[in-house]
Amino acid sequence: MHEKTYYITTPIYYPSGQLHIGHSYTTVAADAMARYKRMRGDDVLFLTGMDEHGQKIQRTAQAAGMTPQAFVDSMAVDIKALWELLEVSYDGFIRTTDAHHVQAVQAIVQQLKDQDDIYKGSYEGLYCTPCEAFWTPSQAPDGKCPDCGGPLEPTEESCYFFRLSKYQDRLIELFTREDPFVLPASRAHEMINNFLKPGLDDVAVTRTSFDWGVHVPFDPEHVVYVWIDALSNYITALGYPDDLKLFNRYWPADVHLIGKEIMRFHSLIWPALLMALDLPIPKRIFGHGWLLLKDGKMSKSKGNVVDPVVLVDKYGVDAIRYFLLREVPFGADGVFSNQALIERINSDLANDLGNLLSRTTAMMAKTFPQGLPEDRLHQAVDQELNDQADATLAEVEKHMEQL
Repeated sequence: MHEKTYYITTPIYYPSGQLHIGHSYTTVAADAMARYKRMRGDDVLFLTGMDEHGQKIQRTAQAAGMTPQAFVDSMAVDIKALWELLEVSYDGFIRTTDAHHVQAVQAIVQQLKDQDDIYKGSYEGLYCTPCEAFWTPSQAPDGKCPDCGGPLEPTEESCYFFRLSKYQDRLIELFTREDPFVLPASRAHEMINNFLKPGLDDVAVTRTSFDWGVHVPFDPEHVVYVWIDALSNYITALGYPDDLKLFNRYWPADVHLIGKEIMRFHSLIWPALLMALDLPIPKRIFGHGWLLLKDGKMSKSKGNVVDPVVLVDKYGVDAIRYFLLREVPFGADGVFSNQALIERINSDLANDLGNLLSRTTAMMAKTFPQGLPEDRLHQAVDQELNDQADATLAEVEKHMEQL
């Protein structure tokens, strides 16, 4: 019998600065799911990694007096150390500077060009370097990025476009199938109402204003943009397109776990690219909410982030992991504060669980000073407790499987 596989991914993180508690939230949640599936006996592949190319990396490295490669190499050490600190049990760590990934991206771009799924044109609009996002003047009338609030730069450059509009009808079918492609449902409604119903525009997938990235094989002045370079990591990490052993075993992914801010790229551009490549679509994309501060969204570009290393040093890894998984209903936004963290630890772990354990062990020591006897009389109250435990397990499994 073929062992059941389970492939779960986080986004690959952009290492323009140290990762914050929001990145840890995504990764710890994915880790919890991977651990659960391993306990169930599944063959799990849990992938995370780094999106290392782009204009902001190039600028940040220059400001630090480093080459982009040296800069991302140093960040890879820090990010892996963070996941080790948080006891994240990932199976694969992909970097977009990996030689295989670079070659795979070039092969993908070449195939899209050969199929006429990409074409050369010119882009004119507004660009947010921290978010790596293009906006039209109508989308950002105040000249500020709708996502991070930072200033937008007017840009005009030659680029290649992916024919996203070609896949509009197939994407609508994907979003309206019975088994939900996107969860929570509110995220799916946002994509349908904000993008699919108005009609999809083709998207720029190369840049010429910087050179730190994967160069287009048939037009080397162009660098492959994040929509193809970063998103394709989910299949290149499995050996696609050259070595298909892992790809054939684990693809399609069971779930891409992401923050809601990148839902548009993962739920529209990514499946359309896969359709163009004639590859299966991921089974599910789950966009969780944000951990907010009292004054709004935390962001590396805003400099208002919470350092998970400091929190672990102060409160311990178990407390931080518990808080991230317990505090906010998964899928919704929530507010992070040190006070909320302390109150949750004291309420749930110290008072409820800690006191229960203390009372139970004290009662056992008093009643059975020599230890619990091996042969015990099974009473009705024992069966009631067993039934409650079985019912709780079934309820947990039901909710876990919904992801």
